[in-house]
Amino acid sequence: MSNAEPTSGSSAGRIRALVSVHDVMPETLPQVERILTLLDADGIAPVTLLVVPGTGWNNEGIERLRGYQARGCELAGHGWVHRVERITGFAHRVHSRVISRNVAEHLALDRIGIQSLIARCHAWFVDRDLGAPALYCPPAWAMGSIPRSTLASLPFTRYELFSGVLSAQTGRMHPVPLTGYEADTTLRTLAIRIWNRLNRRRAHRRGWIRIGIHPNDLDLRLAEDLRRDLRRFRSHAGYSEVGAP
Repeated sequence: MSNAEPTSGSSAGRIRALVSVHDVMPETLPQVERILTLLDADGIAPVTLLVVPGTGWNNEGIERLRGYQARGCELAGHGWVHRVERITGFAHRVHSRVISRNVAEHLALDRIGIQSLIARCHAWFVDRDLGAPALYCPPAWAMGSIPRSTLASLPFTRYELFSGVLSAQTGRMHPVPLTGYEADTTLRTLAIRIWNRLNRRRAHRRGWIRIGIHPNDLDLRLAEDLRRDLRRFRSHAGYSEVGAP
C-alpha cells in the first residue's frame, strides 16, 4: 500500500474546508488584513475570525470588525487576553512547551474561572453591537478543566476543540481534522508538517478539514504549504454547517 498523500483534485474537491484566522487583536490587524486579501483573491468564503476581546480594542478597531462582518466574515470568541502570566502544573507546562507556549489561558484557570472568561468574552461582542457569536475557540484549542456538560449553560452554541467541533446543546463532538502552519523553528516545522500530512489523509475519510491560519503564517516556514492547502481544498463551509443534515 502506498504511503503517498492523497492529491487528487476531484477527491479534495469533495472535502469541505472550514477556514479560520486566529488571534485577531488590534496589534495583528495588519497581518489579518493581508491574510483576508489573499483569501478574497482566491475566492475563499466564508472565513471565521477568532477575536481576542481583552486586548485594547478602540472604536476604530471595532469598526474594522464591523467591516469584516460586512465582507461576509463570521466573528468568533477566542479567549480573553490570549496569554498567561504563569504556568500552572505539570500538564500545563508540557502543553506550553510542545504546543501553546504562553497562550493557553484556560489551563491556568479552574472551572469557575473558565466559565467566567467564556461568559465575559461573549458579552463583549454583544455590548459592542457586533452580534452574538455562536462559536468559541479557546486559545491553543485547550478548553481546560471544565466539563462539557457545563458548556450547555454558557452563551456560545458551538466550541472548537483540538479534536473537532462540539455542539454545546447536544454534547455531540464532530471530529474534523485540523491543519496549522505556525512554524517558526525547525522542530515545529517538522512536527507540524507531519501533523498536517496525517490530517489531510484523515480529511479524505471524514469529508471535512479545518485550516487554521495565524497572523504571521504567511511569513513563516510553512507559508507555501498553507497556500497549497488553500488551493487544494476548494469547497468551503461555515462552522454552523458541521453536523447539519
